[in-house]
Amino acid sequence: MDLVITSLAERPDLDSWLDDFANTWPVFMQKDPMSGVYYGVAGLHYPEHVLVAYDRDHPERLIAKAHSVPFRWTEDVLPPGGWDRVIQRASVGRANGEEPNMASALEINIQVDMRGTGLSAVMLGAMRDNARALGFDTLVAPVRPNGKPAHPEVPMGEYAGWTREDGLPVDPWLRVHVRAGGVIEAVAVRSMTIAGTLAEWRSWTGLPFDRTGQVLVPDALVPVHCDVEHDHAVYVEPNVWVRHKT
Repeated sequence: MDLVITSLAERPDLDSWLDDFANTWPVFMQKDPMSGVYYGVAGLHYPEHVLVAYDRDHPERLIAKAHSVPFRWTEDVLPPGGWDRVIQRASVGRANGEEPNMASALEINIQVDMRGTGLSAVMLGAMRDNARALGFDTLVAPVRPNGKPAHPEVPMGEYAGWTREDGLPVDPWLRVHVRAGGVIEAVAVRSMTIAGTLAEWRSWTGLPFDRTGQVLVPDALVPVHCDVEHDHAVYVEPNVWVRHKT
């Protein structure tokens, strides 16, 4: 495969192709309120931070994409608000004319039929190279460990510390980051917060949500808290902060 990776700044005509990129995220994950704050304007405000990949010999569709965002952060510790906080800081900072000093990864996604081919590592490398080309010496990532749904009741700090005999993380996606030179730095304890009525959660998951307490939802990293009396359920997803020097 002759892979071409470019940005929307270089190929704005590919922006519309992103609409046809299959959304394989669980339905409830698509309900994060901060999502639209970024994705609704990514092609307009951050085109140089949106990378797309296609096969030069078969350019009829995108096979991978990578989203990042520039933001300003001067504290020593990365924000516990993770993914949501980064989008908020980027949006407010842009409105206030702040000069960003680092970039944050937001998403790397591969077409289903191309997964398992190593493209995720390739796109991560391209994202890091792109951040360097844009003048940033740091790329951070609020990583969503893809093996964590199998262990929803294990605290994220404990899970992130699990390693194999070779010292690399047990989690496959964390392992990709560490192999690429990333350093696990902290847990973003409330990286994404998704709240909804019980009717909404039933429609998103197909689960009854009829008892107050913790609900194990497929593909969730931690349990969802259900409150029947007050007719709502809340999912607070932790992620793992990884820092890359570009």
